[in-house]
Amino acid sequence: MVSQILDGGDGTRIEVLIEGGGGPAIVLLPSSQRDSRDFDDLARRLAAEGFRVLRPQPRGMGRSSAPTAGMTLHTLAADVARTIEACGGGRAIVAGHAFGHYIARVTDLDHPHLVRGVVVVAGAARRFPAGLASALDIAADSSQPRSERLACLRHAFFAPGNDASAWLDGWHPELRDAYRRAGATPAKDVWWPVSHAPILDLQGALDPWRPPATRNELKDSLGDKVTVRSIADASHALIPEQPAAVAEAIAGWARGLP
Repeated sequence: MVSQILDGGDGTRIEVLIEGGGGPAIVLLPSSQRDSRDFDDLARRLAAEGFRVLRPQPRGMGRSSAPTAGMTLHTLAADVARTIEACGGGRAIVAGHAFGHYIARVTDLDHPHLVRGVVVVAGAARRFPAGLASALDIAADSSQPRSERLACLRHAFFAPGNDASAWLDGWHPELRDAYRRAGATPAKDVWWPVSHAPILDLQGALDPWRPPATRNELKDSLGDKVTVRSIADASHALIPEQPAAVAEAIAGWARGLP
């Protein structure tokens, strides 16, 4: 793995972690309040499959600049676009985990010429159940009792039998409000029903953020552009729970793209 610093514009910088050689590019975007090191294992697996894996660190994490005033999903999508242009050969598959899929979808909305495909990794339902966001806040807060954080991680992120302690570390709760504000612009109604690129909707079979009745809502909206794949014994964390199955699903789908 190597690290490269890109000019993010307006005096900002983007740190990009790069794994693999000159194969087709895949950009990995982490979930809310977490950074791109969550993908260390997955990146190695995808690189071993012949892909060039790019991980732009979210603003405020790693060596990337802090969030700027007025940061939106358009801002974060522009960071992805710069990453693809500089390190991805001009086109890439963009895979976003949970909140990261908002950025992936808006990258496709704003920069369709750069996006070969979008992978929605453990994307929540368009309207997800009440109580899960508060579980996220407790899980991310290191000042809360360990037992309460583990209970929230097991409830909202990890399937029974999977090691929820894997996510006790790695949070950036100080950035929560900046990213929640960013996630509101553009509104979900703007990007949800639009896709220029094919989509792989990769779901944890036991993900409470995606109740059974919502499993096909993206396909129902976008039709044959969407391929739905369910990963057994996984919840909303998905990637640390089943990294081999996630890598196999992404690599197999990616090889079928134009």
